[in-house]
Amino acid sequence: MGNMNKSYLRWVQENNLEDVLFRGVFGIEKEHVRVTEEGKLTLTPHPHALGDKYTHPYITTDFSESQVEIITPPLEGVEAAYSMLQNLHNIVTLNIGNEYLWPQSTPPILPDDDDIPIAEFGDSDDRRVQKEYREELAKRYGKKKQMISGIHVNFSFPDTLLHTMFQQFGSGESFVDFRTNLYLKLMRHTIRYSWLLIKLFGSSPVFHESYSRYCKAKKSGTSIRNGRCGYGNKRDIYIPMHNIDEYISEVRKLVDQSELSSHKELYTLIRPKNRCGDFNRLLETGIEYVELRLIDINPLFPFGISKEDLYFIHSFFLLMVLLEDEPMNEELYYEEMKNNRRVADYGRDESSEIMIQGVSYSTRSVALEVLHQLKSVAGMSKNTQYQESVQAFIGRVEHPDQLYSHRIYEELGKYDFISYHMKKAQEYRRVSETQGFHLIGYEDMELSTQILVLDALRRGVSVEILDRHENFIRLSKDNTVEYVKQATKTSQDSYSTVLMMEHKGVTKRVLQDAGIRTPQGVSYTNIEKARGDYVQYKGEPIVIKPNSTNFGIGITIFTQPFSNEDYSKALELAFQHDATVLVETFIPGKEYRVFVVGDQVVGVLHRVPANVLGDGEHTIEELVEEKNQDPLRGTGYRKPLQKIILGPEKELFLSQYGMSKYTVPPKGETVYLTESSNISTGGDSIDMTDSISQKYKEIAVAAAQAMGATITGVDLMTTDITAEDELEYAIIELNFNPAIHIHCYPYKGKNRHLGDKILDCLGF
Repeated sequence: MGNMNKSYLRWVQENNLEDVLFRGVFGIEKEHVRVTEEGKLTLTPHPHALGDKYTHPYITTDFSESQVEIITPPLEGVEAAYSMLQNLHNIVTLNIGNEYLWPQSTPPILPDDDDIPIAEFGDSDDRRVQKEYREELAKRYGKKKQMISGIHVNFSFPDTLLHTMFQQFGSGESFVDFRTNLYLKLMRHTIRYSWLLIKLFGSSPVFHESYSRYCKAKKSGTSIRNGRCGYGNKRDIYIPMHNIDEYISEVRKLVDQSELSSHKELYTLIRPKNRCGDFNRLLETGIEYVELRLIDINPLFPFGISKEDLYFIHSFFLLMVLLEDEPMNEELYYEEMKNNRRVADYGRDESSEIMIQGVSYSTRSVALEVLHQLKSVAGMSKNTQYQESVQAFIGRVEHPDQLYSHRIYEELGKYDFISYHMKKAQEYRRVSETQGFHLIGYEDMELSTQILVLDALRRGVSVEILDRHENFIRLSKDNTVEYVKQATKTSQDSYSTVLMMEHKGVTKRVLQDAGIRTPQGVSYTNIEKARGDYVQYKGEPIVIKPNSTNFGIGITIFTQPFSNEDYSKALELAFQHDATVLVETFIPGKEYRVFVVGDQVVGVLHRVPANVLGDGEHTIEELVEEKNQDPLRGTGYRKPLQKIILGPEKELFLSQYGMSKYTVPPKGETVYLTESSNISTGGDSIDMTDSISQKYKEIAVAAAQAMGATITGVDLMTTDITAEDELEYAIIELNFNPAIHIHCYPYKGKNRHLGDKILDCLGF
């Protein structure tokens, strides 16, 4: 094991640069083949729901039409990169119909070579080139070998660290050359210790018999993918890595000699990359990041790799740079390639050895030596997850039965190859289903915004979170750019339209002028004047609400006789939220939220007021607490349904019926806690999109157009939403920021995919 560069360490410690040192930028590329319920390779085209695989920045195909590739954008830090990987994985899992993602690097049940579909990209010249390249690979290596999948980790140091290092250690070269040479050093050292990564991350110890023509099983192996049976060049190819000019020259020579069809066919364990993706411009741009290519898909984890693994890989890259430089010649390179195959093919055998400059050493002892040095690097971070990840791998080497490959091999002993992996695939699909409505890593944002972002990612729209607290995002694709707040505040609606919808009195006037029915009522700016009109409303069903309220806040509904005291309390509550309060006639019937986009009704919900079902034993308060345990219920509009809060409004409502939160309702009796049917106050959402009549659709669209609104939620009261004639209705209000999540994840009914409807409206 080499020694760490003391001048680097001293410089980091003396300048308190530990925080900067651990700011890595990550991108993850992960391949999966799609399989049927029987574990057979699917032969269907790339799912239409996942967009155009040729232009999609996040979801494409690799060699085969059946092989999905997930690509995260470069993101700073392990947490951000891993969260994006989870999101993209969930998106793919939930948009491939009744198929599954195969959770292993070695393939599932494969058909004959001729039946494996090569990826199709289209008929234009540039798209046809992609298929022609894959057809050439099929001839060289066979289609079945191409079906081995894996994970590539792209890594770069942050510019802050690189510039600081350049100022301290640069020796007359340009910054680009300094950066390039640093990455070349990282590549050389990574190859030197690549056998260790194969030992630790090897997760493909077995393969299915349909792949057997390429291999005979080694019961002591760790990684079929990285061993002699895996997918690689027909021979080991040494490319000098001491300067970028020589590296590029050697690769070009191999292409010119037709040993490689393209630079992409050089299947080295680690590659130099630039952000423009043009190998031929590496001389100009220099190396801007590296691509580590030897990580197996791990069936022990839902997303093929764990967050702990990424923390370890980051620590590993740092050690590779902090080590004293050592030469890497052709002889040493081929020695390392043999070490890799030894570990891949025999690495679970505790007597296995590797060669270091011609001398045999115990794989286990050298691994522990490297890991303990790696632990000292990880210990420099204030984030304990670095050191904990290294310690976990030390434990696995000390107790080999805990190595990934050993655990997988042992578990496979309880099942056959296919049933084991299909059990995992089904389990991991359920994980995606439970997480599917969340934008992992951004769960603090409101759910409607999370859904819109997930739909944008699925379509290949680039997303930038501008202000997560305000739910403000930037969407861009091709030449289209949109700024969106809270999922439905967009450029499609004017500021004056928003202001009109925000002001309930103005909304009523505009709708009445358009011949649309609204509740009759009076607005008050003086609470004493409103109190003085109690006699006018006594005995009548009324609604008292702030003029500009949202989410049902401050609203009281009286459908039963009410006292002067109750009336006064309701006024006080409303005036707490606005200087103007409306007292309106209560409209009987059911309330519906009709979501309008442009001239289309795209979702309809019946909103059932917050309620509990009595059991004859528990109080209303206890029943509310029990109902709130539903995992779909949350607070802050970050779950499809809201928890019920027994606040003053609900207690006042219960009192009208002679009840309180301490009342024990009879078994089977439904107790409503409010007349207001807002989902935001704990109500239940029932999808009625397929039931609304054409007449009511036209009324809702007419109401939106009267306000000049493109995206709005129309709140409509009626006794019969299906009626075509003799309509009895009133428009209660229009919402300038209607939630989409209640239509996507209703309490009962279909997902209406309103994120897609918003994106269509915005031109994406």
